[in-house]
Amino acid sequence: MMKKKVTTLVAASLAALTLLSGCGSNGTADKKDGAAKGDKTLIVGTEPTFPPFEFTENEKDVGFDIDLAQAVCDKLGYKMEVKNLGFDALIPALKSGQIDLIAAGMDATDERKKQIDFTDVYYQGGYTIVVPTGNTDITGYDSIAGKTVGAQVGSKAADYAREHGANVKEFDTNTQGWMELEAGTCDAVSIDKAVAQYYLQQGGKDKLKIVGEAITSRGVAMGISKDKPELSKQVNEALKELKADGTYAKIYKKWFGEEPKQ
Repeated sequence: MMKKKVTTLVAASLAALTLLSGCGSNGTADKKDGAAKGDKTLIVGTEPTFPPFEFTENEKDVGFDIDLAQAVCDKLGYKMEVKNLGFDALIPALKSGQIDLIAAGMDATDERKKQIDFTDVYYQGGYTIVVPTGNTDITGYDSIAGKTVGAQVGSKAADYAREHGANVKEFDTNTQGWMELEAGTCDAVSIDKAVAQYYLQQGGKDKLKIVGEAITSRGVAMGISKDKPELSKQVNEALKELKADGTYAKIYKKWFGEEPKQ
């Protein structure tokens, strides 16, 4: 009789464990398209040295992309978890499933579209050249041939500098680029114009200046795995709603100090 009772208890315990394992709170077993069912969390990958798009302040991730990604998650009923990575590590992380979404001031270029999908463009910007205030030799992209120009690794800013004949010195972070430019270890920096303007406004204008005409980019969008078309659809719908209800304009003005151009 005792043996029968023990056998019954073991069977019941195994059944309970099986039930729990199939209904885990993180829902990873159901993760196919978009956030996992029952998980309701989107892991957003970013590179936090690109203010005002994304940066760290008081040990917290802040910026235009961060606020916009949070607003998208709120619309979709998801919690947001931010994962900081190197810019050149973002696409590999997305493709391998380590993150669900890229929100990192990333241009939706044709080359990148071969690897991942993008949402609708939500920011139209451009790239510019920054030099020390005393530099008179460099007047824009048309005068950087043969010069040492710093740019973030894997960025379109680095591509544009190469296309104009510069010897590109790639940095892991934009912070490193500013430091090396001010130290004189590179002649100029190629970078997003909004990022350059923000840095100068925060005190950089005493040492650095923007020169020449900006090169218009293809437009910034959020990156999503090609394996998750449903998530792409959901995020695009959320972005449209945020533009319609005024939330997008509010976030844009907060970080760029003006109304959206689009």
